[in-house]
Amino acid sequence: MERFYLIAGTAEWLERLVPQGVKLVQLRMKDLPVSELMAQTLSAKVCCARYGAQLVLNDYWQLALELGINFVHLGQEDMEKADFVALRKAGIRFGLSTHDEEELNRALALQPDYIALGPIYHTQLKKMKWGPQGLTKISRWKQIIGDIPLVAIGGLTPERIPGVLAAGADSIAVVTDIQLASDPEARCKEWLTLTAKEHFYETL
Repeated sequence: MERFYLIAGTAEWLERLVPQGVKLVQLRMKDLPVSELMAQTLSAKVCCARYGAQLVLNDYWQLALELGINFVHLGQEDMEKADFVALRKAGIRFGLSTHDEEELNRALALQPDYIALGPIYHTQLKKMKWGPQGLTKISRWKQIIGDIPLVAIGGLTPERIPGVLAAGADSIAVVTDIQLASDPEARCKEWLTLTAKEHFYETL
């Protein structure tokens, strides 16, 4: 799995950042009419196909089935409604969010393609009932899930990359650190450089 996992709220953000070399990106849209959801998803699909990036669609698994998106990410609430039989039949892979052990056990029972844990640190993205999970929990989660890729998310910055990877995360999902940067494209390139396997090995 790619070490750098970009999360963006619009296709326009993808069109700015995917050309920088991003190979794994999630489109996370909120509170849009169906027509706009479809338009954004199709634009994102075209962009990712052009640059050879894997597109992951957040929440809207029905839209993924309809538009041929082959990877979705689902939160715990979405898991209750999702038709996993239909997703598997269509060959659609899925990642699942977790915050505590009960959620982790529930997610593992569905045999996901990755497990996400967060927020690792305090996050500005949204209000959550969970506090920062910390590096120790990354290590515990990785021991439990074994070979399933573990995605860390929440409050992550370039300075925190070595600790998060050393704790056991396979991939680092980033939202606000890039989109709130004064130069998002340059910040994106910085993340790509710092999460490259060669760079990380050099720092060990």
